[in-house]
Amino acid sequence: MLVNERRDRLQELVRRRRFASLPELVEELDVSESTVRRDLEWLEEQGVAKRIHGGALYAGGSPGLSYFDQRQSAAWSEKKAIANTAVHLIEDGDTVMLDGGSTTYEVARLLVGRPVHVVTNSLPVANLFASDASSDLVLIGGDVCPRTGVVRGPFADKMIGSLRVRKTVFSIAGITEEGFFNNNVLLVETERTMMAAADEVIVVADSTKLGRRSLTHLCELGDVRHLVTDDGISSEWKNTIESAGVDLGIASSGMPTGESRPTIAG
Repeated sequence: MLVNERRDRLQELVRRRRFASLPELVEELDVSESTVRRDLEWLEEQGVAKRIHGGALYAGGSPGLSYFDQRQSAAWSEKKAIANTAVHLIEDGDTVMLDGGSTTYEVARLLVGRPVHVVTNSLPVANLFASDASSDLVLIGGDVCPRTGVVRGPFADKMIGSLRVRKTVFSIAGITEEGFFNNNVLLVETERTMMAAADEVIVVADSTKLGRRSLTHLCELGDVRHLVTDDGISSEWKNTIESAGVDLGIASSGMPTGESRPTIAG
C-alpha cells in the first residue's frame, strides 16, 4: 500500500469511528505499530487527528459545515500558535466554556485528552470531546447556526446563565480602542452571558483583528482578563491592550507546534 493511500485510509478509519485504538488501526491497516504512530503524527500535524493514550480521536471538520472549515483554514498557523499559548492558561481540573470561533477550536483540539470539564455551544467543539473519556462535556442547547454549528439565542442564554465556570474562552471578529466586536447579534448576546458565567475571560484572536470593527460591540477592552494573539501585534497595540489592564499573551507563529509558551505582559 502506498503511503498516501495508507494515510487516506487511516484518516477515514479515525473519522468514521471518532476514536480508534492503536491495536485496531494496526490490524485494519496490516502494518507495524511504529508505522501507524508515524502516520498518526502526520495526521495530527494536518489537524485531522488528536493522539491520546491508546489511540487517536478525530479532530477534523464536521459534516455539512463547509463555512466553518473555510474559516478554520484562514491564518491557520497563527491560530495554532495562539492556541498553543492560550492552552497553558487552562489547568487540569478547570471547568472551561468554549465558543465556536475558529481560534477557540484550535484551543479545544489541545484540550482533548486532558482532565477538564468542557461547556460549549459549538457542535464542532463538542464533536472533539464526545468520545474523550478524559474529559466531561456539557453541550449548550438552542438555535443552531447552520453555517457554523454554533448554538445561540435565548434558550442558549438561559442555560448558560444557570452555569458557573472557571474560564471562558472565545474568539472575536474585531478589536478597536472601543473594545471587542463580533459579527452576529445573537452570538454577541450569548457571549456576554458566557462572560458573566466565568471567573476569567480569555480572548483568542490573530493580530489581523486589531484595528478592525465588526457588526456588534461585545465589551470593553478591560472586561476580559487575557488576550492571546500572535507576534504580528504592533508596539502601539501592545501599549493599548496593556493600558486597559489586560494580560497580553503573544504567541510566536514561527515556533513549532507544542513549543509556544505564554508571554504574559501586564
